[in-house]
Amino acid sequence: MKPGLTYGETDDYGYNIVENPVHIHDLNATLLHCLGIHHERLTYRFQGRDFRLTDIHGHVVKNLLA
Repeated sequence: MKPGLTYGETDDYGYNIVENPVHIHDLNATLLHCLGIHHERLTYRFQGRDFRLTDIHGHVVKNLLA
């Protein structure tokens, strides 16, 4: 991760995202990437179906990486 980086921007009230939105699945995928874990291969089986922590949505945010 880049130290001291502020990524994204919200409105004056801090409620709506104005610039560079990052979904929680993307943040999870990025953190797992930093730990050396491939988020698409990290699966667990529950009731006969394979699940992932990032579901089907997670993408690594390259702008956050050094």
